[in-house]
Amino acid sequence: MTAREEELIAREMLEKPELLARRLKERRWADVAALLRYVQHDVPPNLAMTDPALYRVLREGITQFHLRGGGALSLEKIEALAAA
Repeated sequence: MTAREEELIAREMLEKPELLARRLKERRWADVAALLRYVQHDVPPNLAMTDPALYRVLREGITQFHLRGGGALSLEKIEALAAA
C-alpha cells in the first residue's frame, strides 16, 4: 500500500468513525495501522491554509478517535497482525 493510499484510508476512517469498528471486526489490520500512523503524525499544519474545512474535519476526527479510546490501540501490535 502506498503512502497516499494509507492517507486516504486514514482520512476516510476519521471522517466516518464507525469504520474503525467495522475494520477491526473484519480484521483489516493494515487499514487500522494506517489510521494509527496518521493519528500519530497528526494533521499536516499546512492543510489549515490550503483547505481549512478539511483540516477542521480531520482535527475533529482525531479528537473523537482519542475520546472513544482509540489511543489504547497499539501500533506495534496492529502492525504485527498486519504482517502475519
